[in-house]
Amino acid sequence: MWQSFWPSVDRFSLQRLRYLVNELQEIKFVDRVNREFVLELLKSIVEIVTYGDRHDPSIFECFMEHQLLAEFLRILKISRNASIEASFLHYLSIMIQNLASEHSIYYCLSNEYINKIILHPYKFDDGDLALYYVSFLRTVSGKLNKDTLCLLINVQEDVVVSFPLYSEAIKFATHEEKMVQIAVRALTLNIYNVADEMVLRYITNPPASEYFFDVVLNLREHCYHLDAVVHATKDTYSHGVRKGLLLPADKVVDDLYYCKDIFLAGNSHLDILMTQNLLSLLVLPMLLSLLQLGHINQASYSQFFDPSPTSQGKHISAITSLYIVCRLVQIVGGKWLVNSVAVGILYTYMVLSGRVPIERSPNSGTSPATFFGIFNELEAMRSDPNSEGTVNTDKNHVIWHLSECISSSFQFFNCAMDETQQERDAILSLGLSDNHSLLLVSLMLFLALYESKDLNPHFSSVIGFTKKNIGMEEKMMSSSILLSHSMDKNIFSCQIPQILNALLKILASQPAYSASAQWNTGWVVRKLVIFQEKKFTDHDFDLFNISYEQSRERLLNELSGCWFDCIPITLKNEWEKCKTVLEESSLSKDPAFAVELSFDSHLPDIAGDVSSSLAWERMNDAVKVFVLHHQLKAFIEGSSLENPFLHFRNDSCGISGRTRSYDFSSSTFGTELGLGPRIPCKIAFSKSKVVDIYLIPVVVDISGVLLLVEKPPLPSQQGDVIAVAPLAGLCPKIDENHPTWLHLKIREFDLSMEASKTSRHPSNASNRTVDGRWTLGFPDAKSCEAAQSLLLKEISKQKSSVECVVIPLFQNSLVA
Repeated sequence: MWQSFWPSVDRFSLQRLRYLVNELQEIKFVDRVNREFVLELLKSIVEIVTYGDRHDPSIFECFMEHQLLAEFLRILKISRNASIEASFLHYLSIMIQNLASEHSIYYCLSNEYINKIILHPYKFDDGDLALYYVSFLRTVSGKLNKDTLCLLINVQEDVVVSFPLYSEAIKFATHEEKMVQIAVRALTLNIYNVADEMVLRYITNPPASEYFFDVVLNLREHCYHLDAVVHATKDTYSHGVRKGLLLPADKVVDDLYYCKDIFLAGNSHLDILMTQNLLSLLVLPMLLSLLQLGHINQASYSQFFDPSPTSQGKHISAITSLYIVCRLVQIVGGKWLVNSVAVGILYTYMVLSGRVPIERSPNSGTSPATFFGIFNELEAMRSDPNSEGTVNTDKNHVIWHLSECISSSFQFFNCAMDETQQERDAILSLGLSDNHSLLLVSLMLFLALYESKDLNPHFSSVIGFTKKNIGMEEKMMSSSILLSHSMDKNIFSCQIPQILNALLKILASQPAYSASAQWNTGWVVRKLVIFQEKKFTDHDFDLFNISYEQSRERLLNELSGCWFDCIPITLKNEWEKCKTVLEESSLSKDPAFAVELSFDSHLPDIAGDVSSSLAWERMNDAVKVFVLHHQLKAFIEGSSLENPFLHFRNDSCGISGRTRSYDFSSSTFGTELGLGPRIPCKIAFSKSKVVDIYLIPVVVDISGVLLLVEKPPLPSQQGDVIAVAPLAGLCPKIDENHPTWLHLKIREFDLSMEASKTSRHPSNASNRTVDGRWTLGFPDAKSCEAAQSLLLKEISKQKSSVECVVIPLFQNSLVA
């Protein structure tokens, strides 16, 4: 009891810190016996120092006085138990992350203590140590600025010779743990955004510069994997397969966004290095393959552009190549990269169409103007009067490689071919392919280029889906090669009707393409209609009418399906989504749209007695496709069209399971309900218990529900609800062998959860919910038939209400 007379020591006091420091200094080794004690000391010291940094300067002065970072490092070195390392790094990360004053941060990063902790020989094969280590490095990088960065580098004669924080972190760039990869990328971007010229020279020169080479190689491996998945699933369609495509596609997109973030650091050295690697290792191999130029001068090409031994024998298909280049233009962008892609695609076309003059070479006769010459004409848009000579040298080095590869490939073409055939083989074979998926993805690439703010106006005029006026800025540019030819002569000016016809055939094809594929097709159709001056031809209207009627019939069939009650609310939701997609000024950023086009993804043929989850997918796809056609119809006719379900309540139809309520009835499990018209029967929820119940179907407007109410023990007009199920999908059927049994099918499919999953990754077909089954027993066969008739009557009544809402949409036909 005498302890109560002694004053307690404040947990965050200077006095307690000094006591803990003394305890820490007494530690001579760390093993399993004292491991927990040492960790508790470190944790307590970190807590006090973090508190003192914000509230008591004397605490941090004590921290510096006793050189506690040196003590931490000593503890790390004398540890005989590797399991202390993860906790040690975790506590140190917490302390550094919570330091607020510049003085404290500057002290912690000085004196080489952090570098020595970074370079400690950790045993990364033990558990999650790599994650804690990289997290510590990332925390340190978050405290870097122009003043503190110099504390972590080693310099000799104005040259950075080592940078442990960076060099050790990038060793984990391809770690199997995703969180480690994310931390490394965040760390590198922190450094790129604050690095000075001296540090950037270290980063962009060997051996550190190999990291950027590896980044693109890793991206390319993800592209190979995506292509392999595409080909493995090209003859199969299901939402599970689609999810399998999206996962590798997301990896590619993540890599591209990281490349974009590197460019956003705004350093010309990094820009050149990343552009060179992206073009030489990824973009050009794909473009040359697409243009059937890859086998020309292949030996020298491999020497210049594909030095990686892991790439031998690997090829990426045209579908995947188009998709990846399209995503690169959309996500990464940048004037130099986008225009390099444009030159790679359009060079041969410009030569064959007369946009690039034929020059006479003293050694090889006539040849087209080189890629180098064309690019130099446009290089003014990237010129920087303050840029250093080394940067320009790097640019020339990259351009020379491109020139060697692309310009020499012109020899591949047979001069005897007529110009139309030459143009088609050079470029239009992509935009006029008989393969619907190839056609659509290639058009998306051209549209992505055409709409890119980084594309040079002259290339835009070459692609041009319509005539464009030349602005003052374009007139001032000294691009004599391109301006010497007519600006209204472009790739698609005479081909839009043919392309539009091919797209309409996609919409009208049988079996129908997936909803996502048709939405993308509709987006391109809408763009082309805007671009071209003429309206639909009679043949175009006929094709669209066929497609429209197919979509309407498919949706009408769903009025007999088990989800007919949810068609109105699905129409409302999909109407707004489709409107957004069609009216987007640029291509969708969601990779789901483009990847699904990489194989013939037709709508699944789901018929007969199927699970409610499969039936939901069928109904949802039918609604999506119909809404697309209905909105395209209005657009083609030039009429305005508002969402007919704009004021439709989301809770107007029942979408819940058997134990959840509908708003109109407020009836849930356990609710006491007044008994109206009802049919007595029995139900067994287990083998040992049979319950006497009343069957009560209720329909209000388009909503319908079946209530099972427990029969009260005494005569009463009240009963407790024991189960609730939607009327839609019940499919009441009398048992053939037991005419007093009535079988009901219950939808066991939670749409609220499905909505969150299908926003990006639809449910896997292999993990579908099994529907419920109820069997009701009646006193005799006549009562059973009466119950079946009543249920069918109420279901028909509900269906009629739904039809009154939906059918008016079908009344308007397309006016040719």
